[in-house]
Amino acid sequence: MMDEILLLRPGPEHEKEVWALRREILESCDHDRFAGCAGLEECETYQDWLQRLRLWSDPATVPEGRVDASVYIAVRLTDDTVVGIIDLRHHIDHPILGVWGGHIGYSIRPSERGKGYAPQMLAQCVRKAGERGMERVLVTCSPWNIASEKTIQKCGGVFEKDVTVDGEAIRRYWIKTEKNPERL
Repeated sequence: MMDEILLLRPGPEHEKEVWALRREILESCDHDRFAGCAGLEECETYQDWLQRLRLWSDPATVPEGRVDASVYIAVRLTDDTVVGIIDLRHHIDHPILGVWGGHIGYSIRPSERGKGYAPQMLAQCVRKAGERGMERVLVTCSPWNIASEKTIQKCGGVFEKDVTVDGEAIRRYWIKTEKNPERL
């Protein structure tokens, strides 16, 4: 049986767990590294990252060239371990996001991969998009990332097309928010 997770807004009480996740990702040889982590790798302190999340969540304070977004941590309910980070971009009216970045990006803590957390995270994030009034979301992945592609498909993703960015293919999937399963 898979442990359940819950998406939460990061708070001061999550510092130790988020910083441990950050360290694991930095030490990994992950190709996508910090996808959906809102610049966690660039922040020198957890407080800097929380401040960044506050600024980036509001259209009035998001830096130029970025779009406003909500960032969530995925917390395993049995032991409060942060198993991943996911962001929901409130729109994709942006030259990168509209082509290949999409509405949602996420990373799973390297030591927690392959345990079924990604589909739970994506499903919960799609529900949050629906709560924001979004009818559908664009989610993308590389063709070589079979795990991510299966996660997107499990959550109702419908393949649209491949696009080429800097010589690499990116797969585009759309997920309708009302078709998202209640529980995966």
